[in-house]
Amino acid sequence: MTDRRHLLVHGATFAAVGERGDISGVRGGGFPDGLFVRDARHLSRWQLTVDGAVPEVLAPVADGDTARCVLVPRGGRQEPPACTLFREQAVGDSSFVESLRVTGNRAVPTVVRLALTVDADFTDQFELRSDHRTYAKAGAVRSREVLDDGVEFTYRRAEWRSVTTITADPAPDAVEETGTGARRLVWTLALEPQGTAELVLRVMARPHGDRRALRVPRSPASVSERLVAAEGGFMEGVAFPAGWPELAAACARGLADLAALQVPATGPDGEELRVPAAGAPWFLTLLGRDALLTSLFTLPYHPRPAAATLLALAAAQATGADAGGSSLAQPGKIVHEVRHGELAHFGQVPFGRYYGSVDATPLFLVLLGAYTEVTGDPGLARRLEPHARAATGWMLDHGGLTTRGYLVYRADEGGLANQNWKDSPGAICWADGTRPTGAVMAAGAQGYAYDALRRTAYVARAVWGDETYAALLEQAAADLRDRFQRDFWMREDSFPALALDGQGRQVDALASDAGHLLWSGLLDKEYGEAVGRRLLEPDFFSGWGVRTLASGQPAYHPLSYHRGSVWPHDNALIALGLARYGLHDEARTVAHALVEAATATGHRLPEVLAGYGRDTHPEPVPYPHACVRESRSAAAPLALLTAVGGA
Repeated sequence: MTDRRHLLVHGATFAAVGERGDISGVRGGGFPDGLFVRDARHLSRWQLTVDGAVPEVLAPVADGDTARCVLVPRGGRQEPPACTLFREQAVGDSSFVESLRVTGNRAVPTVVRLALTVDADFTDQFELRSDHRTYAKAGAVRSREVLDDGVEFTYRRAEWRSVTTITADPAPDAVEETGTGARRLVWTLALEPQGTAELVLRVMARPHGDRRALRVPRSPASVSERLVAAEGGFMEGVAFPAGWPELAAACARGLADLAALQVPATGPDGEELRVPAAGAPWFLTLLGRDALLTSLFTLPYHPRPAAATLLALAAAQATGADAGGSSLAQPGKIVHEVRHGELAHFGQVPFGRYYGSVDATPLFLVLLGAYTEVTGDPGLARRLEPHARAATGWMLDHGGLTTRGYLVYRADEGGLANQNWKDSPGAICWADGTRPTGAVMAAGAQGYAYDALRRTAYVARAVWGDETYAALLEQAAADLRDRFQRDFWMREDSFPALALDGQGRQVDALASDAGHLLWSGLLDKEYGEAVGRRLLEPDFFSGWGVRTLASGQPAYHPLSYHRGSVWPHDNALIALGLARYGLHDEARTVAHALVEAATATGHRLPEVLAGYGRDTHPEPVPYPHACVRESRSAAAPLALLTAVGGA
């Protein structure tokens, strides 16, 4: 990939274009290339030429909800460009639209031949990841049909059918074959002296199973208007801190990103919902843990995402066990990931509805309890009582709280190696990097379980009127707290272990998950204060935030996804936890570090930063494969506002 990718996002649709607005059809690499809807690439080539040559870039695509760039034909000082091309692009629901304005620069008539090479390969996102996997697609057929005003691409595989329609106004003068399956739309434009011609190109994607009526915008400007309206809805009612303009800017940027990251979902009664997607480009879909944490961060300011998330996850809650299957479903378990792509449909990846998470279920209960308390509205808790009881039952039974004393998981071959928030292979390890085998009991998930039991007890007593059930859950929470501090606390380090293995041995890496225990309130005050202060020591605190793993341990790596990097949402939970334990100076230190990192990156917090220290790297170092927009990071400034106010 020779130029930087720019990301346009709207709901479940995103496009990645280059600096000149082109899509090159790249496969693999760290960033997908094309127009994607519901996990499939509906546009794999979109390449413009002028008089048979690739134009030069005068002004490359810059960040924004609309991609704009300025191009000219290749030339030199002795022969100034005959024309200038102004491109504007935007995405809407299942659509992509481009306005192309060609302005003549000469005092005489000018003829310009434009050609746009287009293709749709319908590749599943999982095929574009750099994991060296291949997927058989027996019987798959692609076809192309020339239309009066463009071309239509169709993909079929058994019952699976996807369509991409490309139209132009004015219609192309010709549609040519390229010999590679792509098609070339050609226009011959006769420009008057200093004259202008404009083309509007529209791409309409019809993914398999999507029966919604397509609303194709007439121009990129109309897309931008809808985005501005959505952003305004998210910012409504949020009081930004006047005394801390950098935090205010980070909150505003985050809310704008959250507005773009809302994807369709369905509630228990079939109602249409919009919920936070995890992130773009790779995770523009519902992930249970991510949507729940995002909703918890936004809850004090916007309760609607929380209500939608709870309803969508209740609708997808497992009602039975997937015996011998790959989904890891068990009765009452909350879904981890929902995918709509071809490979998920045919069972070639397990993520159609994948339940490989031990923390989504307790976080579902945490959010339900928090929503009930913050809004004072018992209606949702009444409606979701069967779902909440089933989720609690999963924690106590299948999850392992009753039989093992803790929430337990095992590595899932073909799925996720780890089933807590640090879900990459090797993320749960001893200080020397050794990975546990067999059963794993991750520390952070136990904190979520403790909070879930307490909050569900509150709901049972205040809303359901079930005192006996509330007392049972409160006792289970107290017992879990006692066990945890006995089994996880490493006396020599005065710090909790990252996990226990199947034999009950402490997995002794010093990790940021301890901060999640502060957020959930699992630790006694003395232990909590010790942990909070330890997280601000230089081996943990980089100056841009708390590292996922303290430096100096053999397992530490500043460019590892979960073993030394800095995650904004992780730090937001830590800041909330520090404030909970009265460590307000420490909470402010974390909050200021994150806000300064956001300020250095256009007020947008990325999914993850490298773990290099600020003392040696005065600017935050990007993590190379981070999601460009991520819902938990977008919501993190609001969590900081909750933790420290405008201080």
